[in-house]
Amino acid sequence: MSAPRWIDCIAHRVLPLLAEGYIRLAGATTSVITEENPQSAALEAQGKNFIYAAWHCQQLMLIYTHRGRRACALVSMSRDGEYAARILERFGFAVARGSTSKGGTQALLALIDKAQQGWHPVITPDGPRGPARTVSPGVVFLAQKTGLPVVPIACGLKRKLTFNSWDRFMLPLPFGKAAVVWGSPVAVSESDDPAEAAAKIQRGLDAASARAERLAAE
Repeated sequence: MSAPRWIDCIAHRVLPLLAEGYIRLAGATTSVITEENPQSAALEAQGKNFIYAAWHCQQLMLIYTHRGRRACALVSMSRDGEYAARILERFGFAVARGSTSKGGTQALLALIDKAQQGWHPVITPDGPRGPARTVSPGVVFLAQKTGLPVVPIACGLKRKLTFNSWDRFMLPLPFGKAAVVWGSPVAVSESDDPAEAAAKIQRGLDAASARAERLAAE
């Protein structure tokens, strides 16, 4: 095995462990406010299945707050996606690998299969490369094929680092404040126009994000 492959092997083992430790530290020391839409809360209380949708930039704290909830996340086939998959698995998430650019259909079929087994599919509908905060067709396709409503969720952070990346990724800092907001569930039928359904989901995500950011700043 060449040196670069050894480095890759070590990185794939060590970096997810470090990331897990940091997420647990940030999560445990952050004061989290949760505001759930009554309809979305009722779905969870009744044990009904649904699709989580969240913007890519907000996902880190949501991994902590939604750990162990029988969720299956769509993760890209990229090198970064490999790290993300290993981190998610450490928090009890199942993973379907693929994206809009590579392996998308296969990954969405895997999510449909998981949904039929009672797992909550999780999608960042603007990932893996954007445009930021713009809903791609994948979440609409998934909702139409599974018949599950889409629940927009958002996270606002008072103490954070914002990276100069395509999505303005937010790293939560320890000893801060976070607000997690669940929006109204969005029902999508097979007869719905995909563009209109995507716009409705986007409005839900934008509204939840604005509310989460206000609550976190208070």
